[in-house]
Amino acid sequence: MKKAIAATVLLLSSLLLGACSSGQDTGTDSADDTALSIVTTFYPMYEFTKEVVGDAGEVSLLIPAGTEPHDFEPSAKDMAKIMEADAFVYNSPSLETWVSSLTDTIDTEQTTIIEAAQEIELAESDEDHDHDHDETDHDHDLDPHVWTDPVLAIQEVETIRDQLSNAYPEQKAQFTENAAGYIKQLEALDQAYSQAFEATTQRTFVTQHAAFGYLARQYDLVEASISGISPDQEPTPSRLAELKTYVDANQVSVIYFEENASSKVAETLANETGVELAVLNPLESLTQEQMDNGETYITVMEDNLSALQKSIK
Repeated sequence: MKKAIAATVLLLSSLLLGACSSGQDTGTDSADDTALSIVTTFYPMYEFTKEVVGDAGEVSLLIPAGTEPHDFEPSAKDMAKIMEADAFVYNSPSLETWVSSLTDTIDTEQTTIIEAAQEIELAESDEDHDHDHDETDHDHDLDPHVWTDPVLAIQEVETIRDQLSNAYPEQKAQFTENAAGYIKQLEALDQAYSQAFEATTQRTFVTQHAAFGYLARQYDLVEASISGISPDQEPTPSRLAELKTYVDANQVSVIYFEENASSKVAETLANETGVELAVLNPLESLTQEQMDNGETYITVMEDNLSALQKSIK
């Protein structure tokens, strides 16, 4: 697949370069030419970048709203969109595994490539509980879900701010000011989480897939997951039996599922253990309806905090 992607990108690159050279001397500059065009992969990268950029450019979302990003593969049209952009922002190669094929051939003089998690040391997955694996599981050895921790989200915003400022120094002041305002909101979110879990005694929670490991470590919690780093990893019967014992032993009162993914296994475990089901959103995507309703990273993380407090007391 990666070889095919690389070949596609080479072809697109040739076509785009030819189009640019044939039209570069038209002598007609639009006012829109000064606005940056930035492509981001999935929702948190979109919001983080949009908050930094403000009205200095147009930020777009590559992976469609409501789409699971773990197994997304870009089309030729997607590749062309990235190559025509001034900047491209993604989380890490551990999530967007296809990016390595793109970055081998993209013209970095035209498109600035920003890995938002570049300054963060990714943790190895500790949720390998006898899942049914396939040959692609090596792509998920490192946990990419850093954005679910507000503190690490701040680091990603800072990386986006700094790399955009380096690439476009004329907008540095605007990027810096915009980022500062958003970081204050993230710091308030971190403070809310810290205070909520400061004096709790039951610190264990059970999730549909292992998306909250960084958040758990940040606030001294314990996440147990049904599935692994990728939500399509199916747990074995022995894993489900192990979790049933775990739920009983740790007096877990809630099992968390995701609205934008199948909740069948979570429902099965909840029924077998007689505990409540609640939503915990890993923010791997928001649906178009959620975005239209004004939901954001901040509001969803606030909802997640309220949900976690049902289990962590």
